[in-house]
Amino acid sequence: MSVVYRNYINGQYLANDTGETFEVINPATGEVSYLVEVADAKVQQAAIISAQQGFQLWSTMSGMERCRILLKAVELLRQRNDELAAIEVIDTGKPWQEASVVDVASGADSIEFFAGLAAGIEGAQQQVGDDFYYTRREPLGICAGIGAWNYPLQIACWKSAPALASGNAMLFKPSEETPLGALKLAEIFSEAGVPDGVFNVIQGDGLVGAWMTSHSDIAKVSFTGEVGTGQKVMAAAAGSLKDVTMELGGKSPLIIFDDADIDNAVSAAMLGNFYTQGEICTNGTRVFVHDSVYPIFIEKLLKRTKDNIVCGDPMAEETNFGALISKAHQQKVMEYINIGIQEGAELLCGGTILSPDSAPNGCFVAPTIFGNCTDDMVICKEEIFGPVMSVLKFTDEADVIARANDTQMGLAAAVFTQNITRAHRVIHQMQAGICWINAYGASPAEMPVGGYKMSGIGRENGTETLKAYTQVKAVYVGMQPLESPF
Repeated sequence: MSVVYRNYINGQYLANDTGETFEVINPATGEVSYLVEVADAKVQQAAIISAQQGFQLWSTMSGMERCRILLKAVELLRQRNDELAAIEVIDTGKPWQEASVVDVASGADSIEFFAGLAAGIEGAQQQVGDDFYYTRREPLGICAGIGAWNYPLQIACWKSAPALASGNAMLFKPSEETPLGALKLAEIFSEAGVPDGVFNVIQGDGLVGAWMTSHSDIAKVSFTGEVGTGQKVMAAAAGSLKDVTMELGGKSPLIIFDDADIDNAVSAAMLGNFYTQGEICTNGTRVFVHDSVYPIFIEKLLKRTKDNIVCGDPMAEETNFGALISKAHQQKVMEYINIGIQEGAELLCGGTILSPDSAPNGCFVAPTIFGNCTDDMVICKEEIFGPVMSVLKFTDEADVIARANDTQMGLAAAVFTQNITRAHRVIHQMQAGICWINAYGASPAEMPVGGYKMSGIGRENGTETLKAYTQVKAVYVGMQPLESPF
């Protein structure tokens, strides 16, 4: 009989009244891992009431007090790295090799970063004639976080860290495909001393998310996911004029000039397409390669893809390429691959479903590389969110800049060149919120992350994010008797 997890409300697990549950499937085995109760009306109401109560206590604590508690949570996260990483592997299908060094660690880094800023949140003061005014940065109240399934624990940390550091309470809804990591984070927050109700986890599908985004007592919603869903979330939030942060999809360019370190560029292309089996929103899925180095780039890329990628049981230490999140998503990725073939892209490797001996029933798709692609192909225009790389040729700098920017998306971009002036000249013209020069994928807690255009609104991580979780109150102080015509 499967284990059943409940919603985490007011510092403890709370049963729903309906008894409704959903199954969570291990993508690498196709088997049910556990069941989770859906947040019904009783749970939803309890979540709001407890968040209001938790906020009253948490927001009146000093920044230094909040800092100390959050740092205890960081310590617990790091102590339980392997336990939490294993949960991420089972939920997402990504390799242990990745989750054990990235997922938990990067989430802990974000909480540690914002904990350090909690005591430094401050306002300003200015003289105006004989009077003066000052400003205070105050928390918003209850914030809603809606997570994605590719980095479930990391996203829960990235959203809760600035919210809690600023004195807010948070209702967090993880993806129904990867719901367990957020529950474990809630347990850790409670153990560290975060007051009950300050971080509640509610479970369910889009109906629960819609309730969050339209609820009048929730001041802000931070959403990570695909563009279409983000548009719906933002439209619902507009009804109560909620503040929103949207971290959405991408179709990011990776530009490799003729003077680039080719081995390094190949590393970037593989990281930017095959890491986490391609299920990363910032992935550089349009790889623009200068004509003169295209042959050697393709040669090295294919050799390393053939020799270095190990697909299989994600918990095996040697596995570096895992399973896609679900059978439905596997089918979607295969449909895009078939479209690429029909459009005339040159299939250089992959393009098939895999069934490795160590995980024969998993949702695997082979690392796939298309060469000689053109900008008008569907595989070069739409986000696939799988291990599918499209390689395009270019000769002219101005031309590749225009082609790279010719997309509604604007999440990430990268440039590979040894020419320092060209590197900065080109990257400054990229219409993208997070950019790399001779690197790809690095996203430290200190650096803001977010998109241009349809790729999102607002930022996560970095000091810029604190502004999105506070509001400014201006206080005018009269120092002289008030003049009045009455």
